[in-house]
Amino acid sequence: MSDETHMRAALALARRGLGQTAPNPSVGCVIVNHGMVVGRGFTAPGGRPHAEAAALAMAGERARGGTAYITLEPCNFTGKTGPCTERLIEAGIRRAVIGARDPHPRVNGAGLARLEAAGVEVSAGVLRAECEAVISGFALVQRAGRPLVRLKLATSLDGRIATAAGESKWITGGRARLAAHRLRGRHDAVLAGVGTVLADDPELTCRIEGFRAAPLVRVVVDSHLRTPLLSQLVRSAGRDPLWILHRDGADRLRAKALAGAGARLIELPADRAGVDLAAGMRALAAHGLTRVLAEGGGTLAAGLLRAGLVDRLAWFHAPCVIGGDGYPAAQGFGLAALAEAPRFRLVASERLGEDLLSHFRRFETPSSIAI
Repeated sequence: MSDETHMRAALALARRGLGQTAPNPSVGCVIVNHGMVVGRGFTAPGGRPHAEAAALAMAGERARGGTAYITLEPCNFTGKTGPCTERLIEAGIRRAVIGARDPHPRVNGAGLARLEAAGVEVSAGVLRAECEAVISGFALVQRAGRPLVRLKLATSLDGRIATAAGESKWITGGRARLAAHRLRGRHDAVLAGVGTVLADDPELTCRIEGFRAAPLVRVVVDSHLRTPLLSQLVRSAGRDPLWILHRDGADRLRAKALAGAGARLIELPADRAGVDLAAGMRALAAHGLTRVLAEGGGTLAAGLLRAGLVDRLAWFHAPCVIGGDGYPAAQGFGLAALAEAPRFRLVASERLGEDLLSHFRRFETPSSIAI
């Protein structure tokens, strides 16, 4: 089989770890010897062990003289574990086929150079765009100091998320809601505004049995710490992590009570809309997050769009019309000219029963892969 065929198998493995390996990227590795797959691995929940280590452990002595197909350049420095380059060399790998370069400044190109210096034949850039898409959140943290943000919207055809009376359950059908939980499962965290918490008392968990092993971080943008102590989020904070982004100067007694219930509080500078969302995203990256799914509501969506923080859109459209008195998917955010409007490119769509899910990327992003 071709290099691309084996790399596609490694990519399928890498995608299994999406949302569970932060702060590390999710990587897939396939080891082939004499035309047979002898080892497979992907980054484990929490980021250890690495994909290469898992695949080599499966292959054992059968790795010697074989080819390793790896979606990301192997690490070449000692962190919590030894370098994957040394493991591959010691295992006797003859050839390494690499998808994407590691954007981490301590690795970028050094892993490839180390393998070549040891006599390993290296072929880099195989299915590069697909491999880079899998690590897009990790790469954005390295490049911009913030996680990738996907904004999820579930609206009527005219872009409304609720009726004038606030009714929103359920605009979309069961298959769309299941797809929304799959989206949650492939991200490190789900983000919501305090208005959504007060209106819906959500759990913000991935409710698909066995879909993910690592807990999903729930993040609430709550400038003045209004999240109720008896909300489902706070009551489950001991089981599923709850982080609250709040402004400086918030009520200290509320802060103490929420922290005592198990929430992690992250203080941020204030801005005209509450908290500085750009600073909030940088704080999430500093705490190890690489992929964030923002679920609204309209105020949070507007704030993220206004700040240029939305990299992807996942838009669920239900075949109904609510009208102009309903709640919009994004509240007003001071757009003065059409040229200033955030623009996105449609890269994929799928029908889910009677609903439609469309995936978009920010327009200036060149790749057409939606991950």
